[in-house]
Amino acid sequence: MSSSGESRIRWRRGRVTATGKAWRDALELTVEVPDDGELKALAHPSLVGTPQVGDDVLLNTTAWAQRLGTGGYALVVAVPDRLPPDPTGPGHLVKARYTPLQVTVQGVDEQDTEHHATIADADDLGGMPVVVADLHSALPAVLIGVLATDPDLKVAYVMTDGGALVAGFSRTLSALAPSLVGVVTVGQAFGGDLEAVTLHTGLLAARHVLGADVAVVTQGPGNLGTGTPWGFSGVAAGEACNAVTVLGGEAVGALRISEADPRPRHRGVSHHSLTAFGRVALGGVTLVAPRGLSSELGGQIGEDLAGQPERNPVVWIDTDGLDEALKLSPVPLSTMGRGLEEERAYFLAAAAAGRYAAFQVPVPDEEAD
Repeated sequence: MSSSGESRIRWRRGRVTATGKAWRDALELTVEVPDDGELKALAHPSLVGTPQVGDDVLLNTTAWAQRLGTGGYALVVAVPDRLPPDPTGPGHLVKARYTPLQVTVQGVDEQDTEHHATIADADDLGGMPVVVADLHSALPAVLIGVLATDPDLKVAYVMTDGGALVAGFSRTLSALAPSLVGVVTVGQAFGGDLEAVTLHTGLLAARHVLGADVAVVTQGPGNLGTGTPWGFSGVAAGEACNAVTVLGGEAVGALRISEADPRPRHRGVSHHSLTAFGRVALGGVTLVAPRGLSSELGGQIGEDLAGQPERNPVVWIDTDGLDEALKLSPVPLSTMGRGLEEERAYFLAAAAAGRYAAFQVPVPDEEAD
């Protein structure tokens, strides 16, 4: 075992030489670091303030040095000589708890919020369809599938804490904001339009505070996997389905499908989907498979899903018009570094799940009459 005093962070000091793109709660920087040279860094202004050219910054370069999934960034921990002002807003929920960058936010479910009574009284999603996906990269395609089917539907995004904790890290969320009624960050994740303690209260907030017709649940950007049957952050997709079931929603599984991934365990239907939905989602989840794929891939998907338990019905959805809609995506579609052309099946599966969810939106009583 390693010593408890062993450093787990690669610390560096550097000086900002240029600022770059900014979105939601993120700012790109170029930082000159002794021995490392110029490197790309990212600051979250809500946490550390807004660095300027000439500022000295303290960086966490651990993932950057290992070329891990932070988008190639070193992360700004502090601007020591120009600290931001103390927070003055309301809120008592602490997220990223007991880390050096823990933050206090106002939760939609805490006592002092205007929404506390709504969440306290809410106990049901009223049949709201909730699309659950393994990866954050599925979000835009799911949203496209919903709105290409019914552009009047209101869609909320609920971000769990399996990947990035800071919602502002996601350029996708910044670009999709006009098409979403809101973002709810749950668990240790933060930075959404609403904050919630648990996925359960986050889903209730999506339905009863944001007024969503459909919700989408994924982890934030990034993904942790170890090549073992259970050691991947996407296991939480199955737990998300359980939360949806407990709350009276309809869980819809967006399958992770690929014919381009070099790893056999992810070709066809990924073992991530088969495990999370097939073995963890004990309340059942409707698994949506897209039509319009090659006969070979379609056959493989059918074989992969043949072992699913009875509680998980498999529905094949027509994808007419979805290819064209995906090509018009307001954000670049990319998963594991591969775009729409290489991973058409993956994005088409996510869009098909969105289309199915749109079909399942409950009809108000007055319309039914």
